[in-house]
Amino acid sequence: MIYNDTPSHNTTAYNYGSVKLSVYDWLSDIPLPAGQEVFDCVEVRFKNSRKEFFRNVHRLPLQIGDMVATEAISGHDIGTVSLTGELVRIQMRKKKADAESPTLPKIYRKATERDIEIWKEHRAKEVSLQKRSRELAIALGLEMKISDVEYQGDGSKATFYYTAEGRVDFRQLIKDMAKEFSTRIEMRQIGYRQEAARLGGIGSSGREISCSTWLTEFRSVTTSAARYQQLSLNPQKLAGQCGKLKCDLNFELDCYLEALRDFPRTDTKLLTEKGIASCQKVDIFKRLMWFTYEGDFINWHKLTVDQVKEILELNKQKLTVPSLEEYITEEEDTTQKVSPIDNSQEGSLTRFDEKPKKRKNKKKQGGKNTAANDTAPEANPDKERDDNNKEKVIPVAKEKRNNPEGRKPQPENKKPFNNNPQKAINNAQKQEKITPQATNIKKSSRKPFKKPNKTTPKSDE
Repeated sequence: MIYNDTPSHNTTAYNYGSVKLSVYDWLSDIPLPAGQEVFDCVEVRFKNSRKEFFRNVHRLPLQIGDMVATEAISGHDIGTVSLTGELVRIQMRKKKADAESPTLPKIYRKATERDIEIWKEHRAKEVSLQKRSRELAIALGLEMKISDVEYQGDGSKATFYYTAEGRVDFRQLIKDMAKEFSTRIEMRQIGYRQEAARLGGIGSSGREISCSTWLTEFRSVTTSAARYQQLSLNPQKLAGQCGKLKCDLNFELDCYLEALRDFPRTDTKLLTEKGIASCQKVDIFKRLMWFTYEGDFINWHKLTVDQVKEILELNKQKLTVPSLEEYITEEEDTTQKVSPIDNSQEGSLTRFDEKPKKRKNKKKQGGKNTAANDTAPEANPDKERDDNNKEKVIPVAKEKRNNPEGRKPQPENKKPFNNNPQKAINNAQKQEKITPQATNIKKSSRKPFKKPNKTTPKSDE
């Protein structure tokens, strides 16, 4: 058990674990009529789902959440006030407890800090106590399950809650546990539903189970409740944590029974000229029934409840209908059609196995013939803008290749472009022969580069 030492609305209130079977006091803000005294009984909650009624003989100003020391068979116990006022009278009447009984236990006082410390010390031992008691029961070969242990507030007694299929002779077990734990032992047998209510848990809906939060009366649940609600008789789905049928099956049973009163019996037969039809399925929410002909159980015919009643009225008059197909009406598809989306490769595990294809950079050629550009037809302005950008980028890339050291280019006399590839190769080789010392020469003292005497093709000039 996990304890929470955070006080509630007053300084003497402590909460521990999950607050089970909590009650909302909807009369707390309503004052009592003049001359009427506050009801002298209060409801006190102990560990898990155990609750008892006590008389406030000293007229203590108690509120919900206060820790109190209550009367026990021997010694005293520590509990939390869960309800006060006139709602306690209603709860006692509901649980058939006599408010005027002189044997009703009493509340001694509000729990002191010392009482709470002793109570917490003994509560901390309950887990190890339960584990050791199970080992002793297994050693004696007893067919029982010790599901919970509760210490009394003063530590004078320990109550062991267990479940078993039949009677268990645990006299030797009590002797061993009394010798082992040095306290008074009490064994109390509970049912499987009470065990689930004490321990609690999370149901299939994701919420805390009903018997540990608000359900106190356990009504019998039969498989007919599942049949009326058109549920599959799967014991794994219908059974709760207690191993019995879920109590939730009774919650909506009355609504289903009321709706089924307007339905014809499922064993009714429809007489047609094509044959006798029997009911195979019922949809209570849509008020539909499915019928099949005898000998042809593959083809199901869907009819509404009103149509089935109409055919039954004709059968009572000893009249038959030609076939069930005449009563079938096409339903309008009101659902919005959505274009199909291929999600087959969205979550595929092998979508990253294929290596991405590398893009091959095509070699960019130099400038183009100016004469050809002049005679070219007018092109798209966007395309011309892209072409101009490309022509501006090409010389920069070429300069970086020919000038890896980052030297500033020297001004050159603009000459018409020579489209001779051999001359371009020779110029590149000559530039590579320039030594680093030559770069330190001032521009004014640099001599122009002399071209080698080689035969070059005559230009068109």
